[in-house]
Amino acid sequence: METLSLRSIRKTFPTPTGPLTVLDDVSLTIAPGEFFFLLGPSGCGKTTLLRCLAGLDFPTSGAIFFGDRDVTDLAPHLRETAMVFQSYALWPHLSVSENIAFGLVERKVPAPERDRRVLEALASVRLDGLGDRSIDQLSGGQQQRVALARALVVRPRCLLLDEPLSNLDAQLRVEMRQEIRRIVKENGLTAVYVTHDQEEALAMADRMAILSRGRVAQVGTPEEVYRRPVTSEVARFIGETNLLAVEIIGQDGASVSVRSAAGVLTGILGDPHQKATAGQLAELSVRPEAWRPANIGEANAVTGVVVEKIYLGQRAQLTLRTELGLLRIVIINPPGDLTTGHELTVAVATSDVVVLPRK
Repeated sequence: METLSLRSIRKTFPTPTGPLTVLDDVSLTIAPGEFFFLLGPSGCGKTTLLRCLAGLDFPTSGAIFFGDRDVTDLAPHLRETAMVFQSYALWPHLSVSENIAFGLVERKVPAPERDRRVLEALASVRLDGLGDRSIDQLSGGQQQRVALARALVVRPRCLLLDEPLSNLDAQLRVEMRQEIRRIVKENGLTAVYVTHDQEEALAMADRMAILSRGRVAQVGTPEEVYRRPVTSEVARFIGETNLLAVEIIGQDGASVSVRSAAGVLTGILGDPHQKATAGQLAELSVRPEAWRPANIGEANAVTGVVVEKIYLGQRAQLTLRTELGLLRIVIINPPGDLTTGHELTVAVATSDVVVLPRK
């Protein structure tokens, strides 16, 4: 396993109206054995970046290193990577074992060694005994495992996955998330996974990079990115949030006071490297589940009227009309008499109020 380094990657494509910049000064370091996600909306550049890692595209400028080896201009087969595509790209006329062995045949691995490694790959994805089946006899989830086994059998330095679950139904996607993570970790792989599915990334990633318009907006663990977004764009993209317009009053250590339509609230900066300046316009990001029924006189409290309630057993999703506007909140173990038209005061901890710059 080696560290993957992307250094100031820029990628442009020619168009009739001039160069189109798809990646703009992207720098990332991915640790050995890390399961790293590239996440962002369609058109943000994540697949192009993955293709540059694979050698299927080449950056216009910048460099890519595997360890201390510069692979920027190397052909795909010289990089010792393996890629799992969205479509799986399996050969329908070959058996499961023949599909898995394809890369070994191309590498002229001797037959006894090839057969042994195919059996190991089948076992690693829990398809023992299915090697003689044809591809059309397999379910979607089993075909996805064959694609993974084909990638694993060549013992890549890095495994690259381009939205591999997008063709599966919702239930099977959930089942396959942890299965893919298990395979990656048990095989000690460094893996880079592209998706636009926030829930998928939160459930599987060691760390993630959020891309926006060809640039890296934020890098961190799932918890860091979810709880401490550095921009309102990241906050909106990762999960659901309430974004509230405020004006900064001042900063006292890590705590920032702001003036809102509901009075003074306190929070913390999403980006600890920024400074809060009095009079500066900002936004607050507060996740729906951070709100809870308030005690009398509690700070960071907001009162409103329930205008919508969705009962979900142990929790309820509420829409509250307040001076701040409509707030989306989630209440755990809601009281039975909490219905539309009721007045409710909710509060939120300072650590769950993230202060973000307003563009």
